[in-house]
Amino acid sequence: MQDFTNTELLQIIENDEADRVEFKESLSGSAPKDIREAICAFANDLPNYAKPGFVFVGVRKDKTIVGFSVTDQLLRQLADMKTDGNIVPPPSLTVEKRLLQGKEVAVVKVEPSNSPPVRCRGAIHIRTGPRRDIATAQDESILNERRRSGDLPFDLCSIPIASVSDLNLVQFRYEYLPQAFSSEILEANDRTLNEQLAATKMITSADQLTATVLGILTLGKNTQDFLPGAYVQFLKIDGNELTDDILDSEAIRGSIPDQIRRLDDKLMAHNRIAVDITSGPLEKRTALYPIEAVQQITRNAVMHRTYEATNAPVRVHWYNDRIEVLSPGGTYGRVTVETFGLYGVTDYRNPNLAEAMKTLNLVQRFGVGVQIARRLLEETGHPEPEFREIGGNVLATIRMVQQPKEI
Repeated sequence: MQDFTNTELLQIIENDEADRVEFKESLSGSAPKDIREAICAFANDLPNYAKPGFVFVGVRKDKTIVGFSVTDQLLRQLADMKTDGNIVPPPSLTVEKRLLQGKEVAVVKVEPSNSPPVRCRGAIHIRTGPRRDIATAQDESILNERRRSGDLPFDLCSIPIASVSDLNLVQFRYEYLPQAFSSEILEANDRTLNEQLAATKMITSADQLTATVLGILTLGKNTQDFLPGAYVQFLKIDGNELTDDILDSEAIRGSIPDQIRRLDDKLMAHNRIAVDITSGPLEKRTALYPIEAVQQITRNAVMHRTYEATNAPVRVHWYNDRIEVLSPGGTYGRVTVETFGLYGVTDYRNPNLAEAMKTLNLVQRFGVGVQIARRLLEETGHPEPEFREIGGNVLATIRMVQQPKEI
């Protein structure tokens, strides 16, 4: 703990975030149990401070330093909490005696874990302000994804039962490659087909011809045979409730490029043109929604959804008064519902799929899709799109201005 001076520790006691400090007057009673749970919560670092948490033994909850006799045995008792099997995986922590305001205090510094979630006696503890809580399913999902963010992204994981024969090589050769590389580079390239597939991350390597998740999503002949939930469920509903009559229903399957194109056809087919002959001398024709705004939000849902351990599709429900787009997986990384579409706040659950969709011109630029949708909806008088997180999913809602007169 040499990187924190006594002055800095006193500042942490007085001023730091409530979810980064825990105070115990002594080690009596339930204190050892509480300290273990606090260590677990600090190691999980749900707020993602990327800073250590501190347990101060010898300090009251009101931040008064009372001090007590910090013996070597007490320090060992605290240090043993790391490896006594109650907290797994074992957290990174240091224990030290400090003299603060002339009084002995035991200080436990806990580093955020790079392998969350961390459990204490089977429970995932997190910090919510000054309180310790048990993680919800969504909290656990966030911690799991944070662990994987330092590992290989899921879209680059191999699918052991999928091979090159499961990829559309004609599409790869004549559509994907020409858009990924200039003609000059392709003409000068003497790589084999397998080397080209490996270079674009569609297979694991030129020597290991196992298709990746990216390859199956982008070029798969039968994508849903390997990733059953990787499709879009489209419903056109004659009303404003899911229980109303369904006018059109289709499970849009295939590779991601095929899904996007077929979904675009559905969106344009149902985006009726309305006519206004009363507001001016010239007839005015207006679509129900700016189609590019709807495309940006639906493509954002396909790009950023989770494809791991779920059979849930992206759902596009077109009601009479709104369009709802449900994307499995919730928000990811730095992005929250509150920061959706804000400039500079981007993160990618599927970074390689995002790159492939950009290569195929299915997205224009990274990180601006929601911004474009907001602008187009505002220009056409629509309310701002709404984003909510529901049960580990992100729900985007696009509302109509009013019901125009049909042609």
